[in-house]
Amino acid sequence: MAEITCRRIGEQTPAEARRVDKRVLVDRIWPDGMRRQGAALDEWLREVAPSAELQRWYGRNPLQFDEFRRRYLTELGDQRHRHAAARLRSLAEHRSLTLLTATQDTGHSHAAVLAEWLTEPGPRDEQRPVAVPPEPGHSGSGPAEHRSSRPPGQRAAVSAAVTDLNAGALAFVMGTGIVSTALYVIGAGTASAVLLWVALVGFALLVPAYGWRLLRRRERFVADLVGPRGFAFLTLAISANVLAARLVPDGHTAVAGAFLAFGTLGWLLLDYGVPLALITTLKRGPSLDQVNGTWFLWAVGSESVAVAAASLARVTQGHLLPVLAVVCWGVGLMQYLLVAAIVLTRLLARPVQPEGLMTSVWIFMGAAAIAVLAGVRLIALPPGSTMLSRPLVVGSSVVLWSFSSWLIPLLLALGVWRHALRRIPLRYELGWWNLVFPVGMYAVTTHELGRATGTSWLTDAGRWEAWVAAAFWAVVFAAMVAARLRPRRSTAHGSAAGTGPAARPRSAASAPPPPPPSP
Repeated sequence: MAEITCRRIGEQTPAEARRVDKRVLVDRIWPDGMRRQGAALDEWLREVAPSAELQRWYGRNPLQFDEFRRRYLTELGDQRHRHAAARLRSLAEHRSLTLLTATQDTGHSHAAVLAEWLTEPGPRDEQRPVAVPPEPGHSGSGPAEHRSSRPPGQRAAVSAAVTDLNAGALAFVMGTGIVSTALYVIGAGTASAVLLWVALVGFALLVPAYGWRLLRRRERFVADLVGPRGFAFLTLAISANVLAARLVPDGHTAVAGAFLAFGTLGWLLLDYGVPLALITTLKRGPSLDQVNGTWFLWAVGSESVAVAAASLARVTQGHLLPVLAVVCWGVGLMQYLLVAAIVLTRLLARPVQPEGLMTSVWIFMGAAAIAVLAGVRLIALPPGSTMLSRPLVVGSSVVLWSFSSWLIPLLLALGVWRHALRRIPLRYELGWWNLVFPVGMYAVTTHELGRATGTSWLTDAGRWEAWVAAAFWAVVFAAMVAARLRPRRSTAHGSAAGTGPAARPRSAASAPPPPPPSP
């Protein structure tokens, strides 16, 4: 099968102007403001677009990417879509195929899901399940809502899971690693070691999956990288640095150094690469609505290098690590102030929909907390090695800890507003690990700041907070396992389910615009 790509209609390179491939519009409605003479189309297959019912359902549920993708993949097997899908497959057999859409973010559109479906190995169109159309008023999470004639194979399921791997999947390792650190500092060595091993296994599994996705699904990987949640990729570097800092007190200096080297390299590439990609890409709309809580990972990445480098500097010789820790601490502070201003502007100046208020907003607090921990680690270094006076670092750390403490009631109130007052269902999603990390980081920070300043009540509070973080980790981990088991039971009943956040039909030409996403 030839290469299949997605592109916004109206974007045309000189090579495409020579018509070296087939260009097919896959939106249901003709894009506003586009003249047919200038579209350079070979065909317009409106029948292959998501149904109007599904588009209206998504307009009311703009954040349920997984569910939309699942329903659209099911629709592709019904009688209404089968002929158009077969036509696309026929075109792709002989020439390169470009799927055109008016969607702003093509990497998260129905066109991207369609391209993936066309390129995935598996049954041909005539062998795919015939399913009833989705009910737009139903959430569609039940195992028997759509049934297929045969379940996908294990290999196909793993391939789909890796293909749809969330950019922030390593938030699981971040949260697990920092809760392990929290248990370690209060003396719960056995529980800490168990979580450390869980984090190491998660890191060993997820990092190769990122590499596979980059090699096999490069276009979608790059689309995520230059999208509004591109900062989520920094979890790759942050998780390595969290593990490095945790391994130091166990005496695994060489392994910690390797993790720090990996984390620092990833930080350098992503800390510059993601903002450069956001600044230079033309495939986005200039709006504050794209700002979200994952942007705080920009600052967390810098502070994670500072924490790991300062931790390792305490047990090694040389001036490189202390200097690296100080520089990254300062860079992280500036990045935190810049992102905080942008995110607060987004929250206060633009409408906030309860559906769009994500758990990643808790990174607002976690970013401040990790800056405090970095400062505490700097205090423990020998005098004169950090280029900063101890009173300056202590004072900055106390101010940041106070601010992170002030944020907690505000964030809790937003959660009550979202789930209790606006009745958004409380169900597991990957973003919950973005909440585990700040809770665990705040516990470690409180305990360590109290120990560094000789404040006993802070140390005692940190001890209790560490157990709260551990309990919260256990709840989220159990919810994650339960969420993974539910699709398996659905597959056993023959559900044609997708697993990843790969689709979001935001085209103004093909569906009502959904509410803007919030942090």
